[in-house]
Amino acid sequence: MSRYRLQPTQTQEAALLRHCADARYVWNLCVEQESWWRAGRGRMPGFAERCRQLTAARQDNPWLAEGSVIVQQQAIRDHAQAMANFFNGTHRRPTWRKAGRDEGFRIVHLQPGDVRRLSRHAGEVCIPKAGWVRFRWSRPVPADAKSCRITRDRVGRWHVAFAVIPDPVPPPGTGQVVGVDRGVTVSAALSTGELLHAPGLSGSQRKRLRRLQRRLARARNGSRRRGRIKHAVAKLRAREADRRKDWAEKTSTDLARRFDVIRVENLDITGMTRSANGSVERPGRNVRAKAGLNRGILGSCWGVLVRRLQDKAPAGSRRFIPRTRASGVRRAGGWMRSRARAKPSSSAPPADTPATLM
Repeated sequence: MSRYRLQPTQTQEAALLRHCADARYVWNLCVEQESWWRAGRGRMPGFAERCRQLTAARQDNPWLAEGSVIVQQQAIRDHAQAMANFFNGTHRRPTWRKAGRDEGFRIVHLQPGDVRRLSRHAGEVCIPKAGWVRFRWSRPVPADAKSCRITRDRVGRWHVAFAVIPDPVPPPGTGQVVGVDRGVTVSAALSTGELLHAPGLSGSQRKRLRRLQRRLARARNGSRRRGRIKHAVAKLRAREADRRKDWAEKTSTDLARRFDVIRVENLDITGMTRSANGSVERPGRNVRAKAGLNRGILGSCWGVLVRRLQDKAPAGSRRFIPRTRASGVRRAGGWMRSRARAKPSSSAPPADTPATLM
């Protein structure tokens, strides 16, 4: 997706917040409906049936009918997709949404005239019941965008993302091979000898974050002081996340432009970052040390880097090979193993033999 910084006015921001509230309300209704399902009760209502239920609810509740039906229907669609991902085993079960977290909604059926450019660095997008909302034109907007998603983070920043799958990065055609080994002290070590480090907060910013967290622990729940401190903490966290995401984007683009074959060890990040708390009967050991290790792993952007490499160097145009340390990589012509964890063989594989993970 191509994401842009949205710049709404106060009136437009109120309309966008109303859309977020409607989407969150409909989403939570779907979650509640799913929670009542038991074995033997038959299938849950699908997207079409829930849309009919939404129409009846809009007729009985005028305040709900004042909102955009597109936003509310797409919240049902998003929940249906989330449940499909859960049953496929790729995501967790959808949970409740809370005000201030996961704020956003989706707009579909975009027309070519719904996005226009005003100047070199400014554009506008038409949002239902909010009108033309300005956004920063940081890159060309895809012409074939049919939908967009409006989101708001905890700091209060608005973004618009147009749902278009970008083209992969063209391969260099040099036959170069690289292995990527991920770690905590060194975020990514390349087989060429390069050591890459994911950035984070500076020393003074980390000290300020710890000071704010201590103040937050002493603040009274519901007070304005606690709200101000939470906003300051969110700003530091957002700055840290922006730096790491920028590093992952630039690093993945650089690797996709320089190498034809990219090998990354297939790590179970979810299992590696699981908590060591244990249970009451069997309490865990070294819980605080394991929590620090988990923070180091998550802060090294292991998952983001691999996901963006898969997006920019897909199997159709590039040889991106996730591999395990024990089994190696299987090719159409046989098996290939490497002694080093992340170092591939010196010869590049033929272009007509696809590689798959064992």
